[in-house]
Amino acid sequence: MSGKPKLHYTNGRGRMESIRWLLATAGVEFEECFLETKDDLTKLQKDGYLLFQQVPMVEIDGMKMVQSRAIGNYIAAKYNLYGKDLKERALIDMYVEAIIDLNELLLRHSFQPEDKKQEHLANIVDKATNRYFPVFEKVLKDHGQDFLVGNQLSRADVQLLESLLMAEECKPDILAKFPLLQSFKARISDIPTIKKFLQPGSQRKPPLQEKDLPKLMKIFH
Repeated sequence: MSGKPKLHYTNGRGRMESIRWLLATAGVEFEECFLETKDDLTKLQKDGYLLFQQVPMVEIDGMKMVQSRAIGNYIAAKYNLYGKDLKERALIDMYVEAIIDLNELLLRHSFQPEDKKQEHLANIVDKATNRYFPVFEKVLKDHGQDFLVGNQLSRADVQLLESLLMAEECKPDILAKFPLLQSFKARISDIPTIKKFLQPGSQRKPPLQEKDLPKLMKIFH
């Protein structure tokens, strides 16, 4: 049996994408088992693979892990992306929770009806540029290091980069007023494992397309 982690989810971003980012950053090869139909999800549920009947699910180290935050915490701790002590871990958790809130907003954009898309985009831009990005710009300024926490790469850096790139997909100039975040984006993107993940042909998933929505709805509803 392969020792690689196995990721069970659809062939899209959703709540699995941050997990892909963490594994790729750690240089860990992983396999993906895509849900193509509702029957695929039902089989996992009936076979007892999904503790709470939900994906994402990751098979790793003999466990069938569910709940994306728990999976992310485990991978970050296992691969030294979770700070050097309890205080650093607390900061990483605070930053990651905020990033997850923003990511949820970004992920929901594709699911908005056409007549609500502009309003939803305006809400994303407002929250990103007034609530979230100013905080991380200040953190980088006050901390004075290349990374958000301590002096080494952490889960917080990886997930902030993921979020910045998603925000730019919605509005390409969204970082215009945040020079430190622009530098951070360039710096973290140049880390070899991340640089590789950002290349075409990697296991990084593209933005959700409207044509993919009906298939997703059939799997999950």
